[in-house]
Amino acid sequence: MGWLRAAVLGADDGIVSTASLLLGVAAAHAGRSTVLVAGLAGLVAGAMSMAAGEYVSVSSQADTERADLERERHELAAQPEAELAELADIYAKRGLAPDLARTVAAQLMAHDALGTHARDELGISERLRARPLQAALASALSFAVGAAIPLVAVLLSPSSAVIPVVGVASLFLLGVLGWVAARIGGANPWVGAGRVLLWGTLAMAITTGVGALFGVKA
Repeated sequence: MGWLRAAVLGADDGIVSTASLLLGVAAAHAGRSTVLVAGLAGLVAGAMSMAAGEYVSVSSQADTERADLERERHELAAQPEAELAELADIYAKRGLAPDLARTVAAQLMAHDALGTHARDELGISERLRARPLQAALASALSFAVGAAIPLVAVLLSPSSAVIPVVGVASLFLLGVLGWVAARIGGANPWVGAGRVLLWGTLAMAITTGVGALFGVKA
């Protein structure tokens, strides 16, 4: 589910950061074209930043997994009996009788020793393996999709109502995103939505205030 975490994080950041940027620039009395250029620049920069950050982070995790697997491969070659006993002990602690635990461990190791130890000793499985490129692409794409929402709101809103339209549209979609993400994760969706809305509101309010404070009327 690493791709889902990256996608949700990217979309959330895309909406919050781009909406906040647009509101700050709009509050500084900039024209619609200036607001849109700032938002587009924020979309591109944010998507690239998210992709780079996610790639580096997940690549570090992948490097650790590769090192752990290499060490386990060496231990299996050098100390097969010790590794068998270690695996049997893991199964015994999970509730199997000692003799059955050793039998299961021996059969699984005969089938795929490294894969068995990776899964049951190291917690590494093919489904959960770190995939840097997938995580980077999911993060960048979801950020861009999220960032596009407040940009569309600017395009569709009257010049005199950019701030309220962008603010309301962005907060509504943030709430939906938080609700869906919490629901997928099995958590309380209303708590998830409320948490996202709280921090989104704070970010947008502060940047709008900064724009209004330092902006200059034409």
